Formats: sequence, structure tokens, C-alpha cells
Amino acid sequence: MSGSWMTTRAWLLMLPLLVVMISVIGWPLVDTVRLSFTDAKLVGTEGSFVGLDNYARMISGTNFQRTLVTTTWFAVISVAAEMVLGVLAALLLNQQFRGRALLRALMILPWALPTVVNATLWRLIYNPEYGALNAALTQVGLLDAYRSWLGEPNTALAALIVADCWKNFPLVALIALAALQAVPRDITAASMVDGAGPIARFRFVILPYLVGPLLVALVLRTIEAFKVFDIIWVMTRGGPANSTRTLSILVYQEAFSFQRAGSGASLALIVTLLVTVLAVAYAALVRKAAGSTA
Repeated sequence: MSGSWMTTRAWLLMLPLLVVMISVIGWPLVDTVRLSFTDAKLVGTEGSFVGLDNYARMISGTNFQRTLVTTTWFAVISVAAEMVLGVLAALLLNQQFRGRALLRALMILPWALPTVVNATLWRLIYNPEYGALNAALTQVGLLDAYRSWLGEPNTALAALIVADCWKNFPLVALIALAALQAVPRDITAASMVDGAGPIARFRFVILPYLVGPLLVALVLRTIEAFKVFDIIWVMTRGGPANSTRTLSILVYQEAFSFQRAGSGASLALIVTLLVTVLAVAYAALVRKAAGSTA
């Protein structure tokens, strides 16, 4: 069978998938690009061509700039905390002790919960009237009175980061735990015989095996954290005083709350471009790390 026929048959087999991808992804993307150059409303007229005015207005606006800072803080702090907690949990669960299997199963539960359920649970924990956090802190004497953790601008973002970390650090832990299984035990035992302490063993023996998998986890979690929407929308809807409004929430408000389809489309494409830049940069970092360890 000739190579050209094999290629043709391969394309024919992929044709249904290509049609679905073009219909579900390609056409909406093209239409979004078209809308971004107009002043169209969500309901009503198609709008007229305005060129790059939407992009210039969005980028230069204080709402976008403040939201970009909030999104960056949320992504950086939550991902950093998840990486640290995930590695520590993986190191713990890699040890031999009674009940390890049960603890591994329990650790997966936060990650397995739907995000809406997780957000609702943490809203109840942070409730200013009957929340478990206020009750615990007042009983141990750390608080004199109940606080509205999600209702104060200086605590709302930190509260959301805690909820997001609790939800997602098990993913990092599972990836790190799988990588730890590949560490040769004879090398670890030899390092202990040579007198290497726990920190030295982790840095020189274990960490090289974790770098590649942790970079993959870093890529996934950073991209997800940068485009976060659901957990924040359920818990605060971007408030109070827009202190927890992220880029995805700003896109939603611009397109659906304010019904400005044109500017909402331009903002969505700006966010897509930012996420793409992150993905490309991290992909290059992963390739570089893979090449250095090969």
C-alpha cells in the first residue's frame, strides 16, 4: 500500500474529528475575533466596525490593570503554595506507616470534589455568623468577635487562595508521589550510608527525579489559576469592591452583565493571548528541563 494512500486514509479517518473541532472551536473563535473589532451589543444590533478601539480601551483601562494584578497575585501565591504543600504531602505519603493507603485515598477527595461543591463548603466555613473558622478562632482566643472573611477586601483574596489550595494541592501531590516511586531505593540507601542528611538527600537525590513532573504540574496549575472563574464566582462574585475580580470574571461582566459583546470579545482574546504566552513559555521550560536530564 502506497504512502500517499495511507496519508489520504489517515486524513479521511480524522475528518469527522476535524469537522467537530472546526464547528465547536474554530467558528466560535473566528466569530469572537470578528466581534472584537465592533461595538456590537449582546442583544440588539450587530454593531459597526471600530478597529482596535476595544483593545486599546480594555488595555488602558484601570479595571483591566487592577484585575490583571489581582489575577497575577492569585495565580502566583496559590500555585506556589500548592507546589510546596503537594511536595510535602507526597514525601509524607511515600513513607511506610500504618494507614498510608487510607490517607492517600482521603487526600484525593478535595481534588475529586466538583469546584462548585468545594466553593460552597468554604463559603460555609467562612460564614460571618455561624462559620466554623470564626468559631474555632474565637474558642482558642485568637479572635474577639466573628469576622466576615469574604466580606472584607483585605481578607477576601487570601480566603479564596486558601480554598483554591485545599482543592488543588492533591493534584500536585499525586504527580510528585508518582515521580517519587521512580527514585531508585539503592541510590537513596547509598546516600544515607554516605551520611547525607534529609535536606541533602532531597536536594541531590530526590529533586532531580521531581523536576520534570513538577514542571508539568506547574504548567497545568498556573494556566488554570490564571483563568480561574468558578470558585471565585461562587464564593464572592468578584467582590467585595472588586477586590477578588479576576480576568475571567471581568470578561463575563463585560460581555454578559454589561452586554457589551464587542469589548467582551476583545477582552476574552487578550486573556487568551496571555494564557497562550504562559503555555508557550512553560512548554519551552519543560523541553529545556527534559533535555538537561536526558
